[in-house]
Amino acid sequence: MPSLVVHYAFVGLLAATLLGAAFDKRSLLLSILVVTFPDVDAFVGLYWQAGHRAATTNLVIPAVLALLIAVDLYVRDDSYIRGRWGAYGVRVSWFCVVVYAVGHVLLDMITGGANLFWPLYDQFYQLSGHLELSSQRGIVQTFVELPEPSSQASGGTGTGGSGGSTTQSMGNSSEVQMSTGIDPNPGQPEPENVDRVFPIARSGWELVVLVVGTLATTARLVIGHDLPEE
Repeated sequence: MPSLVVHYAFVGLLAATLLGAAFDKRSLLLSILVVTFPDVDAFVGLYWQAGHRAATTNLVIPAVLALLIAVDLYVRDDSYIRGRWGAYGVRVSWFCVVVYAVGHVLLDMITGGANLFWPLYDQFYQLSGHLELSSQRGIVQTFVELPEPSSQASGGTGTGGSGGSTTQSMGNSSEVQMSTGIDPNPGQPEPENVDRVFPIARSGWELVVLVVGTLATTARLVIGHDLPEE
């Protein structure tokens, strides 16, 4: 499960590359606040069954946010966002939806799982698998299970195949509780001298994202995106 600092570094990298002229300290700070919010459910889990990676770590919240933004921008006669912040506000608003959905929820989905559609549908999902090009089997992926080509079904060699899906349904919120530094033993009595672990980087790719994202965000803040005058 990626730590908050990994989320921050990843979102900083997205901001530095996607926000363009709207990238500044204010938009970066707002992005950090948005990507922090889903982890509020770590505290919710102390009092409610639908806790970490469910109550606020889902795709329903950014979908509702996107709907509200779309209504304000394209349905109302006088858009509040456009009227107050102009094009800057429009771009940052949509970026916040991306930050929530991609920078936190989907990143959690590939690192331990998330309850993507809670409360509409209570089920944790974890995405794992591989995508490769084989000289014998063609394009092979195991993220999503696809129907077998007829040539393979009849014993032929074929040009591709899924190899079986590794995207997993993990169970609902009554069956899955995620351990956190705030609640190391969810649903269980807390022992004395419990070890509260707050991760920083738990794998090589997380360390790479942390370092590269931090450096890229810092460079964008310091250097900007304008070429120096010759």
